[in-house]
Amino acid sequence: MDETALRELNHNLARQKREVEAALYELLPPEDAFPPRIHAAMRYGVMNGGKRLRPILVREACRIGGGDDAAALPVACALEMIHSYSLVHDDLPCMDDDHFRRGVPTCHIAFDEATAVLAGDALLTCAFHTVAAAELPAILKADIIRELSVAAGSRGMIGGQILDLEAEERVVSLDELRQIHALKTGALFRAALRCGGMVAGMDADSMAAVDDYAAHFGMAFQITDDILDVAGEEAVLGKPVGSDARNQKNTYMSFFSLPQAQQLAADEVLACLKALDRFGPEADILRTLAEYLLTRNS
Repeated sequence: MDETALRELNHNLARQKREVEAALYELLPPEDAFPPRIHAAMRYGVMNGGKRLRPILVREACRIGGGDDAAALPVACALEMIHSYSLVHDDLPCMDDDHFRRGVPTCHIAFDEATAVLAGDALLTCAFHTVAAAELPAILKADIIRELSVAAGSRGMIGGQILDLEAEERVVSLDELRQIHALKTGALFRAALRCGGMVAGMDADSMAAVDDYAAHFGMAFQITDDILDVAGEEAVLGKPVGSDARNQKNTYMSFFSLPQAQQLAADEVLACLKALDRFGPEADILRTLAEYLLTRNS
């Protein structure tokens, strides 16, 4: 990616991040709403400097489908609430036992373990309330809630998480690792793009294309995430490096050398670009976002 494209992408992502965070600020219960401790913990788990990648994918899919990305904003925020809840729970002592995320203490450190569990639960339910309250046709909201339920549930993200926990006790095959990450990481990326397309009323062929993009994007994201856990800089990541090895996680770095993993990520990015062949310049942000994965440092 050349410097001009990277600069334009960063400018666009920063603008969309501000818009998403402004909407999240309004959609989350006020910090002082009764009972205040749970609402403070919810906001702490969400308003902590995330990249807002999933909500941006929702809006971009809506836009390339010819829809109004402003109409997709509540759905985008719901995705971010689900993602944030998963991180709050991932950081718990019974899971990854991480004390820092994005350079600040994790929710269970800033508050306590029980509050973090409940804050995660509350964020998940708040996500579905956000979709239900959105100004969208009722049948569309029902379809989006169904999509999110599958993606976040036992046949999606949570299914991937339990497979990941079980895999800590043994060495898995590469196919098993791909299945874990297709669910744990890929399911929400897929839901983000599909939900954005649903808001836009995207046709079946275009939906299949963004589905394909999502599958390869999720894989590229996970491979580069595994690379960063080995080769990243802790000060930039905002969390300790090497946590996968300490937690005996199976990762792509368990199977490949650094150059091999980098090539595998590059192959997935090329597949992302191929999936968008049916779209014109309206999909350029999705294209550059995929290319950005190869150079990201956090």
